[in-house]
Amino acid sequence: MALEMKVPSPGESITEVEIAQWLVETGDYVEKDQAVAEVDSDKATLELPAEASGIITLIAEEGDAVAVGQVVCLIDIEAAKPDGAAAPAPVAETPKVEEKKEESKPIAPAKAQTYATGTASPAAKKVLAEKGMDANQIQGTGRDGRITKADALDAKPSMGTPGLGSRGEERKKLSMLRRKVAERLVSVKNETAMLTTFNEVDMQPIFDLRNKYKEGFKTRHGVGLGFMSFFTLACVRALKMYPAVNSMIDGDFMVSYDFQDISIAVSGPKGLMVPVIRNAENLSFRGVESEVKRLALRARDGQITVDEMTGGTFTITNGGVFGSMLSTPIINPPQSAILGMHNIVERPIVRDGQIVIAPIMYVALSYDHRIIDGKESVGFLVAVKEALENPEELLMDNNITRALEM
Repeated sequence: MALEMKVPSPGESITEVEIAQWLVETGDYVEKDQAVAEVDSDKATLELPAEASGIITLIAEEGDAVAVGQVVCLIDIEAAKPDGAAAPAPVAETPKVEEKKEESKPIAPAKAQTYATGTASPAAKKVLAEKGMDANQIQGTGRDGRITKADALDAKPSMGTPGLGSRGEERKKLSMLRRKVAERLVSVKNETAMLTTFNEVDMQPIFDLRNKYKEGFKTRHGVGLGFMSFFTLACVRALKMYPAVNSMIDGDFMVSYDFQDISIAVSGPKGLMVPVIRNAENLSFRGVESEVKRLALRARDGQITVDEMTGGTFTITNGGVFGSMLSTPIINPPQSAILGMHNIVERPIVRDGQIVIAPIMYVALSYDHRIIDGKESVGFLVAVKEALENPEELLMDNNITRALEM
């Protein structure tokens, strides 16, 4: 009796997935709940577990887009489990010995080869290699068309002539996750009135706090005191001050939220993923750092779920970890704004009337101008800047010890 295995629904809005990789082959015996395939949805990569034990027959192929509920393989649940004790190890070893013998066969005939007429002399070859030219591009004037050193010295590469380097190419189908991300990014550019405003942040106060308290923070909580907790809490404060930035468009309506679910863009093995920190307004520095670490590890290990990436009222993306100086981040739909962090570089600034060197980060806020006006967007970014440049007062309520112990 053959059991038909169908694609389960990964989430309400997902109608199809793509077979990213089969982990078994036709004819293999699989155990119940064993992962038999990895499937890509438009939000995450998920494992497909066997629904029963038996001999599996694959129907769909890697790269196929299959609808939710479609049969992708059959499992013969009446098939007996093969005896795994009789592994043909000696058989597998025999070819290896033969291969080594074949590899050790004499290669003297290759050494005995002589240059054919019309080829380059050794001196000419050296000159052509220095010029990055191929002998086939040169008409030799020596005996039987042999290319002489003089021919090589006189040769000039023609414009557009390929060099000696590799000119191969690879054609690889984009994963469903990458195709969906591309589709959404183009949609945002076409369907929103996106605009970006910029500012700069003097990170010295945060540097001073981290240098003084990071060791004790890590010892006490088991996580590092990074920049994300400062930025997340600064955004939570600014979102409360400018609720339009924490809103979305739904048809002819603007939907605003009294909570702050902060999406954080992270790089995973399958591409960009955006897990969500729920109710960030209720979290302390320790809470934010612990949640960032947890979500980042799950994204890196391919364990992130669709639910963990669904929702979010505002997004923070940190291109600075890759060395980005400045960018215009694209809004994460259906949200209306996204904050871009960038690298921190020592730059000359004026502080208290004096020119000093300070660690400066450029920040960018991209927003949907349909519901967020310039006054609100600029005010929001200034509020973030103020909180980051005065964290002790605006983020820690003038009690650093208490803020970092919670």
